[in-house]
Amino acid sequence: MAGRRRTSRAGFSLVLLFAVLVGCGGGQGSDSVSADVRRVLDRRALAVLDRDEPAFRATGQQGAGVEEFGNLDRVPLAAWSYRLTGVHRSGDRATADAELRYRIDGYDHAPVTAARTLTLTRRDGGWYVVSDEPAKKTGEQLWDQGDVLVARGKHSLVLGVGQSQEALRGYADLADHAVPAVSDAWGTDWARRDVVLVPDSLDDMAGLLGASASGYRGIAAVTTGEAGGSAKAPADRIIVNPDAYGVLGDFGRQVVLTHETTHVATRARTTAATPLWLSEGYADWVGYRGSGRTAAQAAPELQRAVLDGQVPAGLPDDAAFGFSGSATELAKAYEGGWMACRLIADHWGEVRLNDFYRAVGSHRKRPGAVEDALRDELGTTPEKFTARWRDYLRAQLG
Repeated sequence: MAGRRRTSRAGFSLVLLFAVLVGCGGGQGSDSVSADVRRVLDRRALAVLDRDEPAFRATGQQGAGVEEFGNLDRVPLAAWSYRLTGVHRSGDRATADAELRYRIDGYDHAPVTAARTLTLTRRDGGWYVVSDEPAKKTGEQLWDQGDVLVARGKHSLVLGVGQSQEALRGYADLADHAVPAVSDAWGTDWARRDVVLVPDSLDDMAGLLGASASGYRGIAAVTTGEAGGSAKAPADRIIVNPDAYGVLGDFGRQVVLTHETTHVATRARTTAATPLWLSEGYADWVGYRGSGRTAAQAAPELQRAVLDGQVPAGLPDDAAFGFSGSATELAKAYEGGWMACRLIADHWGEVRLNDFYRAVGSHRKRPGAVEDALRDELGTTPEKFTARWRDYLRAQLG
């Protein structure tokens, strides 16, 4: 037993000694490594903000990241910094976990954050960046994908990769129409500006979202951002799927941009309490508002179901809005939410629809939120509202 204890202690001592040697890397402590890496990242960030390519090159190994530096050239940056969260060293190599914090000038009221993984090498007593990539299971940034072109509108900023300047100008024109249209419907208590990202392909769109392309194949655009209080939502990005968006006509493209802009406007009032039938239905209602489109024209899949005697038993649940399911069922979910919001606007008025949306979002949790808002804002109950909605579907689509 005594011999075993001595062997165990000796092994433990060797493990400790190995850990110390790896951490020190020949005498440099882990705190010192972190401090040195932090200084390199600070210099690199300052070079990005100053558009100083020689200073940027001086922080990298053999010009690492210079292409991405060039890709950023036209992006109007107000801030760019790294917050180091961890360093893992092995000899003259190190991996750094960092939080990139950046702000687009005139559009982001607080920094947008992105998790990054950087590899570094030690040479001549200093540390140099070898690569700077998205952390695992996180999305890319647009400039990771190529040279970013920029189109500025009155109310919008459009950033694109693999797109012509003319195409980006078209997106800016649509966004400039969408912003005042949304303000007319919702009100002006939002930033009243859009940032639109247009990647080169569906796969690149998925790369920005850190997701599988298959889930977004038929989706023309999505809006990113944190739901909740405005102080916690520094920025929204409308990300376009150029493959699906490209097959739409002018009217469809405008509806899509107005729909997504509505999500930007309502973000601060959209919480965990807000069901998707309301948030997506309201965005569609704003998108079609004033277009003159009839219920049958805007809800063809739901009309087919109604004509076949298959009137939905209830409002679509959140699962019905999943992108990976049937395209027909997804269309019916969106159309059902739109018809519910259209019903409220027709029967109770647009002001009441907005009040209802805000009242639901004022709750922190889902249970009771819709019920309370139906009672307080519309003077009805979930059962009565559902019955009225089903009658509305029959009247409008039958």
